[in-house]
Amino acid sequence: MSNARDQVQRLLALVPYLREHDGARVDDVAADFGVRPKQIIADLKVLWFCGLPGAQMGDLIEIDIDAAEGEGVIHLNNADYLARPLRLAADEALALLTALRTLREVTAGADRDAVDRAIAKLETAAGAGAAAVEGAAAHVHVEPAAPEIAETVNRGLAGKRRLHLTYDVPSRDETTERDVDPMRLVVSEGRTYLEAWCRLAEDVRLFRLDRIAGVKLLDLPSEPPPEATPRDLSNGMFQPSECDLLATVSLAPPARWVAEYYPTESVKEGPQGSLIIQLRVADTSWLQRLVLRLGGSATVLEPADLGAQIANTAREALSAYDDLL
Repeated sequence: MSNARDQVQRLLALVPYLREHDGARVDDVAADFGVRPKQIIADLKVLWFCGLPGAQMGDLIEIDIDAAEGEGVIHLNNADYLARPLRLAADEALALLTALRTLREVTAGADRDAVDRAIAKLETAAGAGAAAVEGAAAHVHVEPAAPEIAETVNRGLAGKRRLHLTYDVPSRDETTERDVDPMRLVVSEGRTYLEAWCRLAEDVRLFRLDRIAGVKLLDLPSEPPPEATPRDLSNGMFQPSECDLLATVSLAPPARWVAEYYPTESVKEGPQGSLIIQLRVADTSWLQRLVLRLGGSATVLEPADLGAQIANTAREALSAYDDLL
């Protein structure tokens, strides 16, 4: 069943298609667009009333279906203005170019060649604004993965085969070995992740491609269990859980930005312009690194033992630094 959004997308593609395939049969058009012939007929009835803003009846698109020529042959007229070449605004071209360059970092071989061709065509379509688009796009950074890693991961996804990963876990300063059933690639904040069913954790996990030290394509099918559903990442990569540790942190004025950058359970004003926030923490090592990076502008109030551990780590680091002087 076709909804209104599907029909609009189809109509936008149908007009240039019919200009290039004058006299196409209804059945052939329906097959190319993946719908039934009666849906194409319904779409054509809508096109009869389309044209440029302010157009009179004689200026609208004309559709002629000649049933005498066989099973319905379509002729489209009065749509010459649609032959004008596409010219993208700078922001539109930048958005597409950024997406393509992001896609390029997670493809390899023939797929990467296809992306390179699309980028070249996009730069041509941008016309006079191409230089501005190039300048802005140069500031967009996508963390690259090793080409051989990206290629093997893509082969696993395309062939639905299991992968063996050698994966670096910086939060625990260790390298792990695990088999995963790949599900999809996602890009967030300039980094590319493989979402997969991890047979070590027996759960869905996200693996940063630039942290995959090695990957092997196994001669086994990728078979995620029914409960392995893709995560909803519409609210960002970090998804706090009720099972995670609830930490209370005091933020001095220079660190108030943390309350806006990370998901919090509560935020309230503290003394001398500080903020007292509560947030869920799945990995205490992450919170420790954050507090140490803030250089005294953040203090963990609860759990108290975690706050003491972080303070002791800071003192040890300062002591080691003093020994070097």
